[in-house]
Amino acid sequence: MSIRIGIFGYGNLGRGVEAAIRQNRDMTLSAVFTRRDPSSLKIATEGVPVVHVDDVQKWTDKIDVMILCGGSATDLPEQTPALAKYFNVVDSFDTHAKIPEHFENVDKSARESGKVGIISVGWDPGMFSLNRLFGGAVLVDGKDYTFWGKGVSQGHSDAIRRIEGVADARQYTIPIDSALEAVRSGSNPELTTREKHLRECFVVAKEGADLARIENEIKTMPNYFADYDTTVHFISAEELKANHSRLMHGGFVIRSGRTGLDLENNHIIEYSLKLDSNPEFTASVIVAYARAAYRLNGEGACGCKTVLDIPPAYLSAKDGATLRKELL
Repeated sequence: MSIRIGIFGYGNLGRGVEAAIRQNRDMTLSAVFTRRDPSSLKIATEGVPVVHVDDVQKWTDKIDVMILCGGSATDLPEQTPALAKYFNVVDSFDTHAKIPEHFENVDKSARESGKVGIISVGWDPGMFSLNRLFGGAVLVDGKDYTFWGKGVSQGHSDAIRRIEGVADARQYTIPIDSALEAVRSGSNPELTTREKHLRECFVVAKEGADLARIENEIKTMPNYFADYDTTVHFISAEELKANHSRLMHGGFVIRSGRTGLDLENNHIIEYSLKLDSNPEFTASVIVAYARAAYRLNGEGACGCKTVLDIPPAYLSAKDGATLRKELL
């Protein structure tokens, strides 16, 4: 049976999910839900209905997993718990400091409805989270280091766009080379948040907007920019389109640790990503976890889960015997 997927929100991430579904033969796109006028939205998959979000409850028996593609700043904290009342859901909530609160809200809703909600799926949080867990479990005496970029952060760019007077924006996260080199050396440096990354913002302001206020709101935004050295550039829409339209990203998770009776041997575990398209890669991770949500719920599971809770085999379309033969 094909897993019936709904896409809730059709921006960059939603389009990436649509593309990823085409690569997974055990999945079918059932509907796309939008806050816009459905007649104004053209999607890539022929024959799939576009539905207004107000009618989402009419689809409870037609969708196995709803993939939420809104932003973490204001959309997902409301949408994921609300939709978990009716569907198995997967989201990419990426405000790290608020994940415990988001988990509790989604867990309550999903347990009451008997559904599965998997939150904070992507590459960080997501794939990077798993590698931090693996590294810490294997190298018990050690330290974790995570570096992002250089690349466009969708969540941070979206947070800037929510500021009054902002028409569009791109935010680049940039690792500081000296910090990265110190970690790779095995010296286990103590690094503050500000010492590991820079943030660079390119902002298109609406006509007449207060640029000083916008810049101040960006630089002082908690959980996003306040703890970093942040540079803000105001540019035209034409310049943004010409020079900042690609959504590349990537990063590194490094575990530096020691083993031996006297901790005499040093080890480095490094996991890296180099992404041509942040939203398309994130979407591909989310779609794999949609399969896991479907399987878990089919086994009677409910409540909120994260990538740390999901057996790896549940992500694959292959059965256990095939995985054991090909991958072990």
